[in-house]
Amino acid sequence: MIRVDFTKLRILVVDDNAHMRRIVRTLLHGFGAREVYEAEDGASGLEMFTTHLPDIIIVDWAMPIFDGVELTHMIRKPDSAINPYVPIIMLTGHSEKSRVIRARDAGVTEFLCKPISAKALHQRLLNCVLNPRPFIKTRDYFGPDRRRSMSPNYNGPERRTHNDHVVEDSAPNRLRESVVS
Repeated sequence: MIRVDFTKLRILVVDDNAHMRRIVRTLLHGFGAREVYEAEDGASGLEMFTTHLPDIIIVDWAMPIFDGVELTHMIRKPDSAINPYVPIIMLTGHSEKSRVIRARDAGVTEFLCKPISAKALHQRLLNCVLNPRPFIKTRDYFGPDRRRSMSPNYNGPERRTHNDHVVEDSAPNRLRESVVS
């Protein structure tokens, strides 16, 4: 049986709502996480990302200064010296399809709607650690593969071209190896 040791994870929670940060932190501590950092807006979230180098980021959509989508764009720079492969979970009350697609296209790894449950948050964290998706670099996108399933017979307009390629990086596997026993 695979067991994730949450005590080894550093998690950053970026949300302007102090009550929501407290709920998420409490849930994370319940899973065993000890290093949970908090930021109240996108700017302080970016600063905390660069100073604490979290393993996973949980980010709200709507925040002052810049929002969760903008923060995700700033982190997903393929040539960044700081980990652009960090899993990002978008936690938001905005669940419209257009927003989910916009978050996905920004490079969000997982999407979770409020109100949250412990089970749903736990599952998203496990997905980030146990099932990391390969990263894709195209002309206008860098982030986790936006396709959850592969169909070799697909010939539609969104078919991957020869210019799109999978980026080989061991960061997702290192995260898995460091916390799985």
